This record gives sequence, C-alpha cells and structure tokens, in this order.
Amino acid sequence: MLKRYQVLMNEWLADHIKKAARKYDISFSETVRILLCLEAIQLIAEAYPEKIKLKHSLKDVLRIVRQRSKNKIKEEEFHQFLSQTYFETRKAIETWEQEEKKRKG
Repeated sequence: MLKRYQVLMNEWLADHIKKAARKYDISFSETVRILLCLEAIQLIAEAYPEKIKLKHSLKDVLRIVRQRSKNKIKEEEFHQFLSQTYFETRKAIETWEQEEKKRKG
C-alpha cells in the first residue's frame, strides 16, 4: 500500500530524478521509491552482512538499468526486477528492525 508524503529535495536532485523517470518511462514517485530501496538494502546489507545477502550487486542493477534503457530487456522483466527489489528491501528492513531490537534489548 502506498502512502502520500511530501518531500523537499534540492533542485539538482529533483532534476536528476525527473530525467531518469523520463528515460525509463516510469513516474517520478516510482523513481524515488526505487532509489530509496536500492540505497536502503545496500546500507542494511553493509550493517548486517551475516544476515543479508544481496541477490543483485550494484553492478547487476546498473547492467539491468542499462539494458532497459537500450530496450534489450522487456518492460515486464524490468518491472519484475523492481518487484524483487521492493520485496528484498522490505525483508531487509524487517531484519534490520529485529536486529536493532536485540541490540537495545
């Protein structure tokens, strides 16, 4: 389920996100969600490497994005990759929350 939030960001960052959204034919909001998920999962995997194993490296992500920009993979495959990323990120966040509870004991 999606919730609406207002987020303030620097103009240069918003411009970059708009360009990426146009290039990959996805909405601005979807682009922000993707970027947040990719960063969150990377940070959590770094914080808890024994608990989180990434399915896709950053190189994999870049390869998939480049392939999509050149129409070398279908839109459905790209969206399947995004769905997997959202799922992995949600699981990583759940793991992070559990581990943080243990630390605070």
